[in-house]
Amino acid sequence: MIRLLLADDEELLRSALAALLDLEDDLSVVAQAATSTDAVRLAREHRPDIAVLDLEMPPADGLTAAEQIRAELPTRIVMVTRHARPGVLRRALAAGVSGFVPKTTPAVRLAEIIRDVAAGRRYVDSDIAASALTEDDCPLSDRELDVLRATRTGASVKEIAKEVGLAQGTVRNYLSAAMSKLNANSRHAAAHRAWEEGWI
Repeated sequence: MIRLLLADDEELLRSALAALLDLEDDLSVVAQAATSTDAVRLAREHRPDIAVLDLEMPPADGLTAAEQIRAELPTRIVMVTRHARPGVLRRALAAGVSGFVPKTTPAVRLAEIIRDVAAGRRYVDSDIAASALTEDDCPLSDRELDVLRATRTGASVKEIAKEVGLAQGTVRNYLSAAMSKLNANSRHAAAHRAWEEGWI
Protein backbone atom coordinates (compact mmCIF):
# COMPACT_ATOMS: atom_id res chain seq x y z
CA MET A 1 0.00 0.00 0.00
CA ILE A 2 1.35 3.43 -0.96
CA ARG A 3 0.56 5.94 1.79
CA LEU A 4 -0.17 9.49 0.59
CA LEU A 5 -0.23 13.00 2.00
CA LEU A 6 -2.22 15.49 -0.08
CA ALA A 7 -1.62 19.22 0.40
CA ASP A 8 -3.64 21.85 -1.43
CA ASP A 9 -5.34 24.99 -0.14
CA GLU A 10 -8.30 24.43 -2.49
CA GLU A 11 -10.40 22.20 -0.23
CA LEU A 12 -12.91 21.08 -2.84
CA LEU A 13 -10.18 20.03 -5.26
CA ARG A 14 -8.14 18.34 -2.53
CA SER A 15 -11.11 16.41 -1.17
CA ALA A 16 -12.16 15.28 -4.63
CA LEU A 17 -8.66 14.13 -5.46
CA ALA A 18 -8.38 12.30 -2.14
CA ALA A 19 -11.65 10.48 -2.82
CA LEU A 20 -10.53 9.47 -6.30
CA LEU A 21 -7.08 8.26 -5.20
CA ASP A 22 -8.60 6.32 -2.28
CA LEU A 23 -10.56 4.30 -4.85
CA GLU A 24 -7.29 2.78 -6.04
CA ASP A 25 -6.57 -0.54 -4.32
CA ASP A 26 -2.90 0.22 -3.72
CA LEU A 27 -3.18 3.88 -2.63
CA SER A 28 -4.27 5.28 0.73
CA VAL A 29 -4.58 8.96 1.62
CA VAL A 30 -3.42 9.12 5.26
CA ALA A 31 -3.42 12.91 5.70
CA GLN A 32 -4.59 16.12 4.06
CA ALA A 33 -3.25 19.66 4.54
CA ALA A 34 -4.38 23.10 3.41
CA THR A 35 -1.13 24.95 4.11
CA SER A 36 2.57 24.35 3.56
CA THR A 37 3.10 24.47 7.33
CA ASP A 38 0.52 21.73 7.94
CA ALA A 39 1.97 19.69 5.07
CA VAL A 40 5.36 19.57 6.81
CA ARG A 41 3.78 18.90 10.23
CA LEU A 42 1.58 16.07 8.93
CA ALA A 43 4.46 14.57 6.95
CA ARG A 44 6.45 14.35 10.19
CA GLU A 45 3.47 12.83 11.99
CA HIS A 46 2.35 10.30 9.35
CA ARG A 47 5.61 9.68 7.42
CA PRO A 48 3.83 9.05 4.08
CA ASP A 49 5.52 7.32 1.16
CA ILE A 50 4.51 10.12 -1.21
CA ALA A 51 3.52 13.74 -0.56
CA VAL A 52 1.45 15.28 -3.35
CA LEU A 53 1.95 19.02 -2.90
CA ASP A 54 0.36 21.99 -4.62
CA LEU A 55 2.94 24.58 -5.63
CA GLU A 56 0.85 27.52 -4.41
CA MET A 57 -0.01 27.11 -0.76
CA PRO A 58 0.05 29.65 2.04
CA PRO A 59 2.01 30.74 3.98
CA ALA A 60 5.09 29.72 1.98
CA ASP A 61 4.70 27.44 -1.05
CA GLY A 62 4.88 23.80 -2.05
CA LEU A 63 8.57 24.00 -2.90
CA THR A 64 9.43 25.23 0.58
CA ALA A 65 7.39 22.40 2.09
CA ALA A 66 9.09 19.92 -0.27
CA GLU A 67 12.54 21.09 0.82
CA GLN A 68 11.66 20.74 4.51
CA ILE A 69 10.08 17.32 4.08
CA ARG A 70 12.97 16.00 1.98
CA ALA A 71 15.48 17.29 4.54
CA GLU A 72 13.92 15.19 7.30
CA LEU A 73 12.12 12.24 5.72
CA PRO A 74 12.50 9.67 2.92
CA THR A 75 9.08 10.76 1.62
CA ARG A 76 9.11 11.33 -2.12
CA ILE A 77 7.43 14.41 -3.54
CA VAL A 78 5.04 14.88 -6.45
CA MET A 79 4.39 18.56 -7.21
CA VAL A 80 1.04 19.50 -8.76
CA THR A 81 0.57 23.02 -10.07
CA ARG A 82 -1.32 25.37 -12.33
CA HIS A 83 1.92 27.29 -12.87
CA ALA A 84 3.98 24.68 -14.66
CA ARG A 85 6.68 26.97 -15.99
CA PRO A 86 10.15 25.68 -16.81
CA GLY A 87 11.90 27.80 -14.18
CA VAL A 88 9.60 26.39 -11.52
CA LEU A 89 10.44 22.91 -12.75
CA ARG A 90 14.14 23.60 -12.32
CA ARG A 91 13.58 24.78 -8.76
CA ALA A 92 11.41 21.76 -8.01
CA LEU A 93 14.03 19.32 -9.25
CA ALA A 94 16.68 21.11 -7.21
CA ALA A 95 14.43 20.73 -4.16
CA GLY A 96 14.39 16.95 -4.62
CA VAL A 97 10.93 16.69 -6.19
CA SER A 98 10.44 13.36 -8.00
CA GLY A 99 7.30 14.17 -9.97
CA PHE A 100 6.12 17.38 -11.59
CA VAL A 101 2.66 17.46 -13.15
CA PRO A 102 0.15 20.12 -14.16
CA LYS A 103 -3.14 20.28 -12.25
CA THR A 104 -4.95 19.34 -15.43
CA THR A 105 -3.57 15.80 -15.09
CA PRO A 106 -6.47 13.29 -14.73
CA ALA A 107 -6.62 11.46 -11.38
CA VAL A 108 -6.11 8.08 -13.06
CA ARG A 109 -2.91 9.32 -14.70
CA LEU A 110 -1.78 10.91 -11.43
CA ALA A 111 -2.23 7.55 -9.72
CA GLU A 112 0.05 5.95 -12.34
CA ILE A 113 2.66 8.67 -11.78
CA ILE A 114 2.47 8.17 -8.01
CA ARG A 115 3.14 4.45 -8.47
CA ASP A 116 6.13 5.21 -10.71
CA VAL A 117 7.55 7.67 -8.18
CA ALA A 118 6.97 5.20 -5.33
CA ALA A 119 8.97 2.66 -7.36
CA GLY A 120 11.91 5.07 -7.47
CA ARG A 121 11.34 6.61 -10.87
CA ARG A 122 10.91 10.30 -11.70
CA TYR A 123 8.24 11.90 -13.83
CA VAL A 124 8.21 15.31 -15.51
CA ASP A 125 5.35 16.42 -17.73
CA SER A 126 6.61 16.24 -21.33
CA ASP A 127 5.37 19.70 -22.34
CA ILE A 128 7.12 21.31 -19.37
CA ALA A 129 10.31 19.39 -20.09
CA ALA A 130 10.26 20.52 -23.73
CA SER A 131 9.74 24.16 -22.70
CA ALA A 132 12.62 23.94 -20.25
CA LEU A 133 15.00 23.26 -23.13
CA THR A 134 14.17 26.60 -24.75
CA GLU A 135 13.85 28.75 -21.63
CA ASP A 136 15.67 32.08 -21.57
CA ASP A 137 18.39 32.54 -18.96
CA CYS A 138 17.51 34.67 -15.93
CA PRO A 139 18.79 38.24 -16.47
CA LEU A 140 18.80 39.06 -12.74
CA SER A 141 21.69 38.95 -10.30
CA ASP A 142 21.54 36.93 -7.08
CA ARG A 143 20.99 40.10 -5.02
CA GLU A 144 18.21 41.29 -7.35
CA LEU A 145 16.54 37.91 -6.91
CA ASP A 146 16.93 38.19 -3.13
CA VAL A 147 15.13 41.53 -2.95
CA LEU A 148 12.39 40.40 -5.35
CA ARG A 149 11.88 37.25 -3.27
CA ALA A 150 11.41 39.40 -0.19
CA THR A 151 9.10 41.71 -2.16
CA ARG A 152 6.76 38.78 -2.86
CA THR A 153 5.81 38.75 0.84
CA GLY A 154 4.46 42.32 0.59
CA ALA A 155 7.28 43.68 2.73
CA SER A 156 8.23 47.36 2.73
CA VAL A 157 11.66 48.51 1.53
CA LYS A 158 12.70 48.87 5.17
CA GLU A 159 11.58 45.30 5.92
CA ILE A 160 13.26 43.97 2.78
CA ALA A 161 16.49 45.71 3.75
CA LYS A 162 16.39 44.09 7.18
CA GLU A 163 15.61 40.66 5.72
CA VAL A 164 18.41 40.64 3.15
CA GLY A 165 20.93 42.54 5.27
CA LEU A 166 21.35 45.58 3.03
CA ALA A 167 20.86 49.34 3.38
CA GLN A 168 17.51 50.68 2.21
CA GLY A 169 19.17 52.71 -0.55
CA THR A 170 20.95 49.61 -1.84
CA VAL A 171 17.68 47.69 -1.85
CA ARG A 172 16.07 50.48 -3.89
CA ASN A 173 18.94 50.29 -6.38
CA TYR A 174 18.55 46.53 -6.78
CA LEU A 175 14.78 46.86 -7.15
CA SER A 176 15.19 49.59 -9.76
CA ALA A 177 17.66 47.48 -11.73
CA ALA A 178 15.38 44.46 -11.60
CA MET A 179 12.35 46.50 -12.71
CA SER A 180 14.35 47.88 -15.62
CA LYS A 181 15.59 44.47 -16.74
CA LEU A 182 12.08 43.01 -16.56
CA ASN A 183 10.37 46.10 -18.01
CA ALA A 184 8.09 46.19 -14.97
CA ASN A 185 6.36 49.32 -13.67
CA SER A 186 6.55 48.39 -9.99
CA ARG A 187 8.61 46.19 -7.70
CA HIS A 188 5.58 43.98 -7.14
CA ALA A 189 5.13 43.50 -10.90
CA ALA A 190 8.82 42.64 -11.20
CA ALA A 191 8.57 40.16 -8.34
CA HIS A 192 5.50 38.58 -9.89
CA ARG A 193 7.23 38.27 -13.27
CA ALA A 194 10.28 36.69 -11.64
CA TRP A 195 8.03 34.27 -9.78
CA GLU A 196 6.11 33.39 -12.94
CA GLU A 197 9.37 32.56 -14.67
CA GLY A 198 10.38 30.37 -11.75
CA TRP A 199 13.44 32.47 -10.90
CA ILE A 200 12.33 33.04 -7.30
